[in-house]
Amino acid sequence: MADVPKPPDAPLQIQLDDEVANGQYVNMAMVNHTETEFTLDFIYVQPHQVRAKVRSRIILNPKHVKRLLLVMQESLASYEARFGPLGPSGEGPSMN
Repeated sequence: MADVPKPPDAPLQIQLDDEVANGQYVNMAMVNHTETEFTLDFIYVQPHQVRAKVRSRIILNPKHVKRLLLVMQESLASYEARFGPLGPSGEGPSMN
């Protein structure tokens, strides 16, 4: 049987609707995991309030978390090279 040439992969076309494009401001994140998935909750905490609202929940498999971590580290290094290093902030809720 002859090898059939594989057509080149088409580039992925990503759609971004208007509501998602506006984004969500968050100032806190919580990460939980099981053996098979990570759950990232992005939260907005208003000053002087005892309740906070989860604005977005993202569920990822561990391989995607690893890739996300690597790209975030690269992006942060690029940011700090351009704007200067960031120190840990003692203000606001902790990110855990």
